[in-house]
Amino acid sequence: MGWLAAGDGYEVALMDGRVAARPTSGRAAGRQLKSLPKALREHPEVDRLRRLAEWLDRHAAACVAQVDTWMVSSLPVPTGLLARVWQDEAWQVALRDLAVVGDDPDEVGFLRDATGSGELRMVNLDGETVRLSPETVTLPHPVLLPDLDDLREFAAELGLTQKVEQIHRAIWRKPAEVTGREVAEFAGGKYASRFGLAARATQLGYRVSGGYATCRVRDAGRFAEAAVWIGEPYWEDEVRTGNLTWHDQEGRSLPAAEVGPVAWSEGMRMAAALHAGRQVEESQ
Repeated sequence: MGWLAAGDGYEVALMDGRVAARPTSGRAAGRQLKSLPKALREHPEVDRLRRLAEWLDRHAAACVAQVDTWMVSSLPVPTGLLARVWQDEAWQVALRDLAVVGDDPDEVGFLRDATGSGELRMVNLDGETVRLSPETVTLPHPVLLPDLDDLREFAAELGLTQKVEQIHRAIWRKPAEVTGREVAEFAGGKYASRFGLAARATQLGYRVSGGYATCRVRDAGRFAEAAVWIGEPYWEDEVRTGNLTWHDQEGRSLPAAEVGPVAWSEGMRMAAALHAGRQVEESQ
């Protein structure tokens, strides 16, 4: 964005998310200063730019959260919508280099561009740039990608990075034979307090409700919620993570055999992340 007049002899602008200033006269005229002069710190124009920077940060976070929701739920997204939002840099950052599937589920490519006419440009596994104009596309959850290892290797060769964690997302594939309704693999992680465990769950983006950390996922057209017991609210003593369970949209407990591949993977990912933050006692 351009430079704006602020006070006597200064201009200000938003540079890399912070307010920068430069003199308009004298020997340093036109040169960006390392810090804001004291006379500008409370200037209305500076305050407006600070509030704009805060809004841009919230907007960028909202774009990433929305794209993450599309990916985790493998929702079909209208190609025309991607073309419209692509003009916004925050949306571009969130979407660029994600693995995308069009009409052919076996044709996977990395999204590189979207034109105003609704055409998507992608790089396929042969390294070729292809143009597609399907009505909708899917940003698949990685557990649903049959060639995930090949995609990871190819992405490394191209030096691709994803703002939304997709192909390098930790996944757990459900065993062919599972029984019961609980998984205890990541239970028993000790925390000094329930507050610390709940804070970690919130920091990781999970919802804390009552005595549980939860993760709601749309899997194969239906909703499933994974839950890990984290202790009674307001409990002040040490606490340990509990078993992992799943429930349907009506709150009914799901047998592990009925849990879909995405709900299983995301539930295990949550349980593993909570267990990873536990207190580890040093051996003597």
